[in-house]
Amino acid sequence: MGGMLERLRSVPAPEPVLSRERADALTDRQREILDELGRIFDKGFVDVTMAELAGQLNCSLRTLYGLADGRNELVLMVVDRNLRKVGRSARDAIHDDMTALDAIRAYLSAATVAVQDTTEEFARDIRTMPEGVSLNIGHSDYLISVTKALLDIAVEEGEIADVDSVAVARMIAGLGRDFANPDVLTQLRSSPKESADAMVDIVLSGLRKEST
Repeated sequence: MGGMLERLRSVPAPEPVLSRERADALTDRQREILDELGRIFDKGFVDVTMAELAGQLNCSLRTLYGLADGRNELVLMVVDRNLRKVGRSARDAIHDDMTALDAIRAYLSAATVAVQDTTEEFARDIRTMPEGVSLNIGHSDYLISVTKALLDIAVEEGEIADVDSVAVARMIAGLGRDFANPDVLTQLRSSPKESADAMVDIVLSGLRKEST
């Protein structure tokens, strides 16, 4: 399955909020602040000022403005940083000895960690930020593209019958984001991750049965 991993490398990833050069130049304290900001933003952020953030972080305003021009840019940095970390873990969950369907299951299960602890407050506030919505869509589109590539391999390998891989990929790879929607989040019987993983299992089991 070396070809599978090679094909996934050709899927273009979304542009990072922080360039590699800026990310590499972050100090340990700046990385610590970004980690702490993630926990603060989980409680909601639209009404929080830079001065209030500095107070909660026990740092100076100058330190915060050294990271970003304003609160919304900090939000984007935190979200993008988290999604990229989860994305790397998801790619690492794929191994050469897996079938394509097993790779999809492992990949999406690792990817839905991104919505595992989504709070209603954060989900509500990020919807008010057009840049935040666009950022999430970009990462979701990448998730869909990787899933489509794996589905195409599953068809080529005869693991499943021919399917509209775009349609299936958009459905199963977009579940985590859809379930983290604040209008949906509170109605689920389990967490967005648990719900998404369960639905992926149902779909993939159906595809496997269809091929037999």
